[in-house]
Amino acid sequence: MSGPRAGSGRLHGLDEETVRFLEIHETRAHAMGGRLMRDLGDCLLLHAPRDRDPFFNRVSLVRWPDPPDAFDHRLAEIFALFAGLDRRPHVWTSLAFGRPRDLRDRLVGHGFDDVGGGYLMLLVRPPDSRVRPLPPGATLEKLTGGPGVTVRDEAIRDIGRVLVGSFGVDPGDRGPIEAETYESFSSRALSICLVRLDGEPVAVGKRYTFDGASYLSAIGTIPGQRGRGFGSIVTESLIRDSLADGARHVYLGVFADNDRAIELYRRAGLEILGDLGSDLLLSSGDQRAAGP
Repeated sequence: MSGPRAGSGRLHGLDEETVRFLEIHETRAHAMGGRLMRDLGDCLLLHAPRDRDPFFNRVSLVRWPDPPDAFDHRLAEIFALFAGLDRRPHVWTSLAFGRPRDLRDRLVGHGFDDVGGGYLMLLVRPPDSRVRPLPPGATLEKLTGGPGVTVRDEAIRDIGRVLVGSFGVDPGDRGPIEAETYESFSSRALSICLVRLDGEPVAVGKRYTFDGASYLSAIGTIPGQRGRGFGSIVTESLIRDSLADGARHVYLGVFADNDRAIELYRRAGLEILGDLGSDLLLSSGDQRAAGP
């Protein structure tokens, strides 16, 4: 895990209302594919009934009371909520304007582990007008969802192959990933770029464009094909298509220790927005944790 970067606190002229909109927008994007989002008033809950992965079972955008007694009472309610969902309590801290300001330290004191963190990166300048050429033998396929859209099974399988290979996912999870991808195509908000090399899938990226913003995610290239510009091709294509679809804000999330990806995104015109967000999961040894 790398520490906060120089300039990581910049908000690029965005006010609290806009930053809050982006954090809600991101959660709504993650909720696609059979997940649920609930606005609890002082935080957002993302829950995946069919998936125990903490990434999809969390609260974020936390605005909890500052007085210790009131904070502890609210945290006890959150523990009870997660117990009812049969999930371990999991909290994402906000990139800016979260409350209380020392939320991370308080949660660590209540038995949470800081298991990593990340940044949001916001497009602050459009990519070069010159479209990056594809390497010989490469093709770029664009797939867009919507009611009644049918996506070829081969494309779903190839997207799953790249996601598993790019992100080191257990191959046994490929089936659920493909099912989630298939289900997500029911929304017109979803578009996917898939790069093939000599017919074989090598890189992928998603965007969720709605309500005037575009969230980019799952940008990855399989091992053995990295360093050839496929990630930049996908990222720039997603950005251009987002802008063409009228997105005022284009952004993505990246783990803080992924220096290579952060540099790639900076070359594409994105910069870190706000502070490092902590990823806090209740210790598995804490008796308040729900589930294994």
